[in-house]
Amino acid sequence: MDRPWLRPAVPLWVLLPALALLPVMALLPQLIHGGGWDLLGRFAAAAVTPSLDPLVVGSALQGLGITLGVALLGWALSLGLGLALGLASSRTVWWTWGAGPAPAGLIRRLLALPRSIHELLWGLFLLQLVGLQPAVAVVAIALPYGALVARVTADLLDALPTRSLDALRASGAPPGAALLTAIGPPLLPQVLSYGGYRLECALRSATLLGVFGLGGIGTDLRLTLQSLAFHELWTSLWLLLAAMLLLETLVGWLRRRWGMPGRLGLKRASVGRRGREILLTALALLPLLLWTAARLEVRPQDLLQWQGLPGLGQGDWSGVLALPWADLIGTTLVMTLLAAALAVGVAPLLLLLAAPWGWARAALQLIWALGRLWPPPLTALLLLFLLQPGLITGALALGFHNLGILGRLLLEAVESTDPGAEQALRAGGVGPRLALLYGRYSRLARSYLAYGAYRADVILRESVVVGLVGATGLGTQLLESLSGFAWDQIAALLAVYAVLTLLGEDLSDRLRQRLLVV
Repeated sequence: MDRPWLRPAVPLWVLLPALALLPVMALLPQLIHGGGWDLLGRFAAAAVTPSLDPLVVGSALQGLGITLGVALLGWALSLGLGLALGLASSRTVWWTWGAGPAPAGLIRRLLALPRSIHELLWGLFLLQLVGLQPAVAVVAIALPYGALVARVTADLLDALPTRSLDALRASGAPPGAALLTAIGPPLLPQVLSYGGYRLECALRSATLLGVFGLGGIGTDLRLTLQSLAFHELWTSLWLLLAAMLLLETLVGWLRRRWGMPGRLGLKRASVGRRGREILLTALALLPLLLWTAARLEVRPQDLLQWQGLPGLGQGDWSGVLALPWADLIGTTLVMTLLAAALAVGVAPLLLLLAAPWGWARAALQLIWALGRLWPPPLTALLLLFLLQPGLITGALALGFHNLGILGRLLLEAVESTDPGAEQALRAGGVGPRLALLYGRYSRLARSYLAYGAYRADVILRESVVVGLVGATGLGTQLLESLSGFAWDQIAALLAVYAVLTLLGEDLSDRLRQRLLVV
């Protein structure tokens, strides 16, 4: 029986995932070993006294330059691959050229595999295959990101209305010209907006790859944390934070400039202006990419020099079947759900608590920026100063990183929501927290939770990251298999990860569709 009185009000939906805090708080006392409070205090105190030694600053700037270069090259390559493969996997494109949707469906299914494997796994595999080459990190970012961009491009293209395209085709226009004229202008701003977001993600991925030995500022962060050189660590961290915030500001400005249509009377001029600006930006970006590749010594031919893989061909499939698959999969899924619930629910809860004070909101923004910046493996290592390794530690590390991403998204959504309802509630004597809850959260609850469902799918892929530093789950087993060159186990683990992430992707898509149906 449908009992609507048992359903929470829409504004409360965004707070429901925060109930995951209850089991976490109940279990934390059993996990604390208490040996690292002094280290955590030193880590926090070093934030206000970073090292200003010229050698430290110079090393941090050099590492930051490598990370930015890898991120830029990986992003540019993924964008080019994604646009080409997105057109190839679009049903609208195949229909326009007189073919059925079957080729588009086949290409989409083939792209699901590289999309489902985390860039860290690509990096570790390529590292074993071709050795430590600067091109490894670039390709490790480009492969999964290119598949993601292709999926989004195809979905955006297929969702566009086709009346103008049909009219052009009926008038005798060639397929290519008709697609470019009818689909290009409305599609380009959306692709560029998503491409800007992927550039921010590429910076985080390049940092993460550095943590695992592929160079850049991530390597500096890991080494300084492991050697407890907290002042030097914060030097690198503050520089990376400044670079990330500058990049986010630039991308946000370009997204607003290129993504918003002009007024009705200026629409054609606006589209022409945007097109010229985008073309000039692309032309200016090309020599920068070539210069960056030369500086980093990124040579595509290095990827063709494969080295022998130890242990390849020595399969022990009985050993593969003997792995504790149920425990590995179950732990990974529980860690993913717990991290997603913490990230999705805690962000609106903290913003609600900080509502009466402007300084508290500013402090939240700083914490969320650090969460976006700080790679989950380093958060896990930091948590190990106090907590025992395991599911909760891994979930907290993943949750903190994604809390930073969701917190920023939530704050942007709140600031862009019509303040009329909140102001009316405040004028009626309602407190700032209730006014925010019922004045703005009610309007953005569905879209926020829909994005939260997407982040849950991303967190499932990211679970391998904390697993590789000993948290638990499939990632931990994958690390053991990689260290022992057990390629049969590695293949099985990657296949399981691919299946889980594709199933998670499908479930999150279905949940987003239900949430967005009003």
